[in-house]
Amino acid sequence: MSEDKDYDDIPGTIVFDSQQAARGYHLNQFCISLRLQKNRDEFSADPEAYIDRFPMTAEQRDAALNQQWTLLLELGGNIYYTSKLAAYHGINFQELAGLMTGMGAEKYRAMMVSGGRSIEGNRSKSEWED
Repeated sequence: MSEDKDYDDIPGTIVFDSQQAARGYHLNQFCISLRLQKNRDEFSADPEAYIDRFPMTAEQRDAALNQQWTLLLELGGNIYYTSKLAAYHGINFQELAGLMTGMGAEKYRAMMVSGGRSIEGNRSKSEWED
């Protein structure tokens, strides 16, 4: 059972707290396993058989197999572990952030170099008029 938290109101942010950690434990174990070449080789040979070693939910499994990056975070994935899966697919961290924000890697980089996203309208969903 999930309880509402003060930070649930931050737009575009999934906080990796203890509940998310528990929810995503097996998903994150799968992702971090890909740091080893032998595991990447086994995953490449038979993705479904390899991923079945980890008792994830069907939704987590599908999101991992279909590269649904933001959904992986919503389902308990930790960004640092999820980035191991992205790296397996040839996606670096900047590209991953660009995909997750919908900005693309170059626009994301430019935003970060210029100081990040504006705080205006991004502190709380209650600031939004619609």
